[in-house]
Amino acid sequence: MYSSAPLLEVEDVWAGYAKDLDILQGVNFRIFPGEIVAVIGPNGAGKSTLAKTIFGLLSPHQGKITFKNRSITGLKSNQIVQMGMSYVPQISNVFASLSVEENLEMGAYIRKCALTPLKDRIYGTFPALASRRRQKAGTLSGGERQMLAMGKALMLEPSLLLLDEPSAALSPVLVSSVFEQIQQINQGGTAIVLVEQNARRALAMAHRGYVLDTGRDRFSGPGNELLNDPKVAELYLGAGRVH
Repeated sequence: MYSSAPLLEVEDVWAGYAKDLDILQGVNFRIFPGEIVAVIGPNGAGKSTLAKTIFGLLSPHQGKITFKNRSITGLKSNQIVQMGMSYVPQISNVFASLSVEENLEMGAYIRKCALTPLKDRIYGTFPALASRRRQKAGTLSGGERQMLAMGKALMLEPSLLLLDEPSAALSPVLVSSVFEQIQQINQGGTAIVLVEQNARRALAMAHRGYVLDTGRDRFSGPGNELLNDPKVAELYLGAGRVH
């Protein structure tokens, strides 16, 4: 289904927040163009650490990260952004004092093209933002802020979008809306790494998934296979729980 070359590949990466305390302990991960790949696992497994390491917010102590056939190991986030990768953190992902429109413009700070067509495309993807374009981001609902954060990241037209816990603290109705928007973004051709606590929902929509535990990739495979794997269900999904 996908080209033979991964868009992004993480090979035997060790990383953490202190030199001798690695959260990631030999993680391997890959995503191909056009995929949604879910990263699930218990709290403290290293999911968000993996996203931050890929995006250059943390430097690996060991291992290699390749993006578009080029090593990005140790590169800074601003360098990685210019190669076509965007990242939406779980918190502090919009400028609360700026309007919706100003947030989108800030998302395109490195672009040298006209921004109106880009903004119009974002408003088409997230219609709820169009009527609030003059509204300050800090006054938006949780779901609207998450949509704005994704829209801001998409202003760069990235080939890869990293989403860290996009459904965190949202109501069930807003969770469904955000996941629908993620699928729509992916259908437009953007590959998505989806770090998510809502494991069942994430695996159900993902082409492939990885289960992290204690800093290692314990299981990987097609999303529906992981969703129906008894061992994965028992250890990580919670028996009988459906979200």
